Amino acid sequence: MLTQTTSRMPDLPHAKPAPEPRTAMPPLRYPLGEHLPQSGTVTEVAPGVFWLRMGLPFALNHINLWLLRDRLPHPTQSGVMQEGWTAVDCGIDNPATREAWQQIETQALQGLPILRVLVTHMHPDHMGLAHWLCERWHAPLWMSTGEYQSALLACSGLSNFGGAPTVAFFKAHGWSQPDELAQVQSRVGYYPSMVPKIPNAYVRLMDGARVRIGERVWQCLSGFGHSPEHMALHDAQDQLLISGDMLLPSISTNVSVYAMEPVGNPLQWFLDSLDKMAHLPDTTLVLPSHGRPFQGATTRIAQLQIHHAERLAELLQACRSQACCAHELLPVLFKRPLDVHQTTFALGEAVAHLNLLWLSGQMQRELGADGVLRFSTCPSGDDGPM
Repeated sequence: MLTQTTSRMPDLPHAKPAPEPRTAMPPLRYPLGEHLPQSGTVTEVAPGVFWLRMGLPFALNHINLWLLRDRLPHPTQSGVMQEGWTAVDCGIDNPATREAWQQIETQALQGLPILRVLVTHMHPDHMGLAHWLCERWHAPLWMSTGEYQSALLACSGLSNFGGAPTVAFFKAHGWSQPDELAQVQSRVGYYPSMVPKIPNAYVRLMDGARVRIGERVWQCLSGFGHSPEHMALHDAQDQLLISGDMLLPSISTNVSVYAMEPVGNPLQWFLDSLDKMAHLPDTTLVLPSHGRPFQGATTRIAQLQIHHAERLAELLQACRSQACCAHELLPVLFKRPLDVHQTTFALGEAVAHLNLLWLSGQMQRELGADGVLRFSTCPSGDDGPM
């Protein structure tokens, strides 16, 4: 029985409608074909821009990293420029990734140092080895403030990946199996197991800032929804985009609500961030963190918009006849069986979709006597979230 109504949230506009599916949407293009760099090797994708690929111990079994030829003032010799590299993203901290970086050092760095380490966002596969690379090369860390501070919290155990607050959040959205929640409780050390240390200082990246790396000037493009303040890098002159996790060619970026911000609207923020990339020419070579470099940003953005619009429509339909909690709605969004690890991400993503519908006034949310939040399609005429 639904007995308590949550307090009214500020009125927010409805989500922007997704573009209509096009019958002849041009396919993505992969200029490098099926090529993948072997571990410990690099592939030049544009002059001075090199692609590395390192393994991950997950279902998503790889991450793309990037080495950019660079030149910076020498730290101890006045008036002297030092040749070297900027590393973009790092991989997780484990023996295999350290060994792969040592192979890169001997086989690809051409005897030149890493001058700075730039991290697009704080997730373990991007942040994990930043401390090691920064210490090894006496190189500064560059990243946004939101990502740096979030990494500090997560490394100290105050993360969104496990522990009592995460269990309470999941319970409120209908996840009730004690044995599974015990596994979530134990994941409080999940982040520091892959990111054991954060550099003590950083150089701040901000939206719109221009960063000269070697002969290129890259503009920072902030993105939200996947992580707190993700930074992509865009070289407009040569039409290159280091997209991080914001724009991937074959999978949809995870967009989740977490215990620290339970009434957040990350899916709307993610869709708004995609709009900021909609101006990119389709000839732009997108360098993603997962998958192969591709062209066709406009097509990919439209595909993602349509994908999320379809998921939102499915949730509206599912909640039309009865109120449902997020855990009950997982089969609507995910057609395959999910293990506990996958469920943590899937449930956060389900809440992200439901929160968008609730905060835009298309659904109402009520707290039951059992402490579970349930969502239902708003009656005709209801114009705001409750």
